[in-house]
Amino acid sequence: MAGKAAWGRVRTVSTPAPSATATARANQATARHELFFFNYFRLGQAAVYTALAFRPEHMAWPALPDPVLARGMALAYLFAALVMVARTRTMLHRPVLAVSIGLVLDIAAAVLALILMHDVRMGVAMMLAVNIATGALLLPLRLSMFFAAVATLAMLGHSLFDVDQPGSSDRELVEYGLFGAAYFACASLCYVLGRNIRATEALAEQRGIDLANLSQVNELIIRRLKTGVLLVDEGNRIHQLNESAWMLMGNPAADQRDLGSLAPELSRRLYHWRTSGKLDESATMLADGTPEVVPRFSRLAPNDDSHVLIFLDDTSLVSRRAEELTLSSLGRLSASIAHEIRNPLAAIHYSAQLLAESTELADTDVRMVEIINNHCVRLNEIIENILQLSRRERSRPETLDLGRWVHDFVSEYRQGNDLGADILRAVSGSEPVAAVADPQHLQQVIWNLVQNALRYGRMPSEPARVMVVARHSEAGVPILEVIDRGPGIAPKVAAQIFEPFFTTHEYGTGLGLYLARQMTEANQAALEYVRVAGGGSCFRISLTPPARTPAAAPVAARA
Repeated sequence: MAGKAAWGRVRTVSTPAPSATATARANQATARHELFFFNYFRLGQAAVYTALAFRPEHMAWPALPDPVLARGMALAYLFAALVMVARTRTMLHRPVLAVSIGLVLDIAAAVLALILMHDVRMGVAMMLAVNIATGALLLPLRLSMFFAAVATLAMLGHSLFDVDQPGSSDRELVEYGLFGAAYFACASLCYVLGRNIRATEALAEQRGIDLANLSQVNELIIRRLKTGVLLVDEGNRIHQLNESAWMLMGNPAADQRDLGSLAPELSRRLYHWRTSGKLDESATMLADGTPEVVPRFSRLAPNDDSHVLIFLDDTSLVSRRAEELTLSSLGRLSASIAHEIRNPLAAIHYSAQLLAESTELADTDVRMVEIINNHCVRLNEIIENILQLSRRERSRPETLDLGRWVHDFVSEYRQGNDLGADILRAVSGSEPVAAVADPQHLQQVIWNLVQNALRYGRMPSEPARVMVVARHSEAGVPILEVIDRGPGIAPKVAAQIFEPFFTTHEYGTGLGLYLARQMTEANQAALEYVRVAGGGSCFRISLTPPARTPAAAPVAARA
């Protein structure tokens, strides 16, 4: 919906370990950056070798014993470096292989440069140290040490077998030995550094994911709050609001953000609170047709009026909560009273039955005994309804075939009740209608609805005609309907029939339909009244479909 946004903050003190996914992403990101740096450094290194090999003729340094071979080596290394740079993206998923190939090229090029350009041996050895260190950021420790050892042996081997420079082998041997130690040190340090970098990036990735998840949870929680929440700045402009606030303010458009024009009374109270610090706790209506609310204000930071949170408490919700508490207390009180009444009532009823069996009673006494029995039955029904109000038994849902269930129910009802001229029949299609519900609760609800339909759903001087229908709605929802052909229910009365203790009958308790709705809601279903075109009433129960298809799910029908 346009104009709705949620705002919230959630503090967390947990520090979860990085997940495998976050670690893999961090490793891939680290490999991408370091592999690009590695290949571009190699390209620069090859460019340096090429520049030295193609030095002008008038420059005597560095000495090139074989210029053609040196230039060929430099060009080959430059071409290999260009290929490695071009294939960097395709080798990101195999960084170890890419780095290993690159280090082999680097070590081979360095040894050839030492042979063909001996004067720059110190620079070549130093640049090779950068190659070894960069490779250690991406390679496992053993592989890093292996390449450091290969580079060291290559340097030492060149010094031992260099016959073109007599008398300098001892000095170079010491120099290359020191460079070898540096290679091992750089590889070890860069391996540790790379591991720490990957762990840090994985933790940062995980924290980012956790923060995004927390933000979504906060948004969902505040969006679904029954209390309206608004964030207003010092210019009286609304920055964010949740769904409840959006509805309590009359569903404003997305571009309407000025609090003064949307809710003048709320803006006035906010100004009064900002200037005086006093809160007006009286209820007010922010828009036509919306419930009354009690606004509360809170600063985001102490002594900072730049942004204010406004909470709108719906008074109708408070009234409903109070009504639920009252009904709960009344149910417990009534249950205790009903238990005390049931015992003397049973004694009266039993005594009346014994008295009715006497053969010496006059006709007037027989009539009095009949009245006593009738009222005892009525009082017992009232007590049963009150006890049901206090029990609130938990549902035990099963998967039912509603078509079979309604036929079994109607057959059982006919056997236990004398219908006389009244008509009660079950209607269902050829296809099975599967639903999930507690069969005991469903039995009580339908029995209550059928009783009401047979009692009130009849035209004057005509028998009642009642149907119990099992079908699918247009959306595929399983539905049970109790339909009669009586005069129907007036719209004003229909709006209150599910309220507790509401009745239009002088002997009614007003709890039957209320308890029926409570039982349907306990089974994740909905009970509603639907007026029938042409006269009559329909009480419709929309049930929950099974998780699996009716053919695959076990179907249990009430026997």
